[in-house]
Amino acid sequence: MLEALLVIAVVVAVQLYQSRGLPESAAPLLAGSLSNGGSTSLAEVLRQAGGKPVLVAFWASWCVVCKAEEGNLAAIAHDTPFLGVAIQSGDAAAVALHLKQRGLDFSSLADPDNTLAQRWRVRGVPTHFIVDGQGKVRFRVVGYATTLGLRARLWWAQRFPA
Repeated sequence: MLEALLVIAVVVAVQLYQSRGLPESAAPLLAGSLSNGGSTSLAEVLRQAGGKPVLVAFWASWCVVCKAEEGNLAAIAHDTPFLGVAIQSGDAAAVALHLKQRGLDFSSLADPDNTLAQRWRVRGVPTHFIVDGQGKVRFRVVGYATTLGLRARLWWAQRFPA
């Protein structure tokens, strides 16, 4: 039992360390060109979500961990408000090609020069944010995230508004 508590404490400590400096209250501006040829913003996604929380996921085409969790993001994007941001992965066309080659049916903002990631103070990928219906960052997850873990955070943000 003591060993299990120690492991949990270490995991929590590492997560807190990794998420230091990331936005904690009002979500920074997020807008740009989508891989599907359009454009959008977090404000627009929040408006379309009608008060539901949104998963904002920063990822990269060259990131091994991102590739490992892309099915998790695809599952969530299928039925939950979602905004992906592909950092240092080329322009919107390059991101679209990557998504098509990987069989993924969600689109993402292209952030070829890391401008959006810097605004959100993202230092590594994958990095995930749960933004509630009022535009406040409720959860921050750095590193691999499970579908269940992300869904639980989305549920919590909707069930217990800040």
